[in-house]
Amino acid sequence: MSKKKKSRPRAAGLLGIGFDNTDGHKRITTGEQFAIVGGSEETHGRMTETVVKTFEELKQRGKRLQHVAPDELAEIIHRSTPR
Repeated sequence: MSKKKKSRPRAAGLLGIGFDNTDGHKRITTGEQFAIVGGSEETHGRMTETVVKTFEELKQRGKRLQHVAPDELAEIIHRSTPR
């Protein structure tokens, strides 16, 4: 008789890292399933806006981050990125 492993809930999160900071300001924005670290004021703002829009889109689709396929997530992030 084989033992079934109890599956643990999948953990998921998004991490954004900006490398274009030249003013020495430390920028950190966190949420339940994301962290945005670094970047210039503009870059940090764009990353934050992208993540917020991504989670809004996931909510509209009735999906949670840990249950969305990587290719679907990439498409959502691409569409959510400010131009």
